Amino acid sequence: MLELAGTVLMTLGAGFFVAGTIGLLRFPDVFCRLHALTKADGMGLALICLGAAIAAPDWGETLRIVLIWAFVALASATGGHLVARHARRAGALVLKVRA
Repeated sequence: MLELAGTVLMTLGAGFFVAGTIGLLRFPDVFCRLHALTKADGMGLALICLGAAIAAPDWGETLRIVLIWAFVALASATGGHLVARHARRAGALVLKVRA
C-alpha cells in the first residue's frame, strides 16, 4: 500500500514538472516564465520527495530525502530571486496580456 501511495505521489510530482516546463515554453515574459517554473517545480519536487520518503525503508534515508528537498528548495528560491533581480535591472519588460 505504501508503494502505491509513493508511486502516485511521484507521478503527480512528475506532472507538476511537466506543467512547469510547459509554462516555461508558453508564457510571454521572463517573470511569468520564472513564476511558472519555480512554483510548479517546487511543488513537483515536494511531491516526489514525499513519495520517495514514504517508500524509503528506514528513517535515515527519509532524513536524507528531507534534507535534499530543503537544500534544493532554498537554492531554487535563491536562484529564482537572482534571475528576477537581474532581469529587472537589465530592463526586461513585463508584457501585458489582454483578456
